[in-house]
Amino acid sequence: MSQSQPLENKKLLVTGPTGQVADPVARALAGNNEVWSTARFTDAAKKASLEADGVKCISLDLDSGDFSTLPNDFDYVLNFAVVKTQDFDHDLRCNGESTGLLMSHCRNAKAFLHCSTTGVYQPKGHDALSETDELGDNHRVMMPTYSIAKISAEVVARFAAREFELPTIITRLNVPYGNNGGWPFMHLMMMKSGVPIPVHSDSPSVYTPIHEDDIIAMLPGLLDAASIPANIVNLCGSEDVTIEDWCQYMGELTNLVPEFTLTQDTLESVRTDSTKLHTLVNEAQVDWREGLHRMIEALSPELLTNR
Repeated sequence: MSQSQPLENKKLLVTGPTGQVADPVARALAGNNEVWSTARFTDAAKKASLEADGVKCISLDLDSGDFSTLPNDFDYVLNFAVVKTQDFDHDLRCNGESTGLLMSHCRNAKAFLHCSTTGVYQPKGHDALSETDELGDNHRVMMPTYSIAKISAEVVARFAAREFELPTIITRLNVPYGNNGGWPFMHLMMMKSGVPIPVHSDSPSVYTPIHEDDIIAMLPGLLDAASIPANIVNLCGSEDVTIEDWCQYMGELTNLVPEFTLTQDTLESVRTDSTKLHTLVNEAQVDWREGLHRMIEALSPELLTNR
């Protein structure tokens, strides 16, 4: 693993800043860089909040192909935009075609990071999934278009990297979480409301979650690893954790008692192999327990009865 320089004094584009992952990324990078972000920005308060932290916000629909208001001289592009309407035509256009259109517009960048998902893998029980494992329609039981649209977007990114000679890295993101929320926080809200949490009947449900701080820390190394053809790497934490365990731990912190429902109508385990990732960047530093504690403290501190 080579030592990457911090991202400083660069002109960056971060798409999807109204989403869970790109929001903290854009804000963190804006401290030492010129950061632009694109989204529909239907929430004026969200846009104002990002701008207050130094992010230059441009309202546009990436799938329109009209980038006349967007510069094309970015040093790096980080594409976190995602659309999940469950309409196949719309989601293929907005996730797949828009990736190619954006890469065409930003073809002179030093590197392009496209955020995909470990939801593109064919389920493999409790075995760790590596970048060479089979792809499949992993998320259909919950989000019918999601896995297929994300696989399609990866294909477009791979094509565009070669067509535009744009060094590209495709990161397959496992469960992201942090002070901006995530799947564990959704589970906490279910616990608060007394709603049973579905877990797959092939229990326990194992994932490799990653805290937003680790995602941000890994970005310089990931961008350095962009290549032609596109590089593909799992983006995940260093610890495998089950839904059952993270809910039980949040219960210990809050005195809320999780209730689980075994079912086949939910996601199976998506445990990922971080071997390749750690040849490129340092291992994740945020322990999952610490990360969950910080998440609750940031979003629902009134629930913390056992600090």
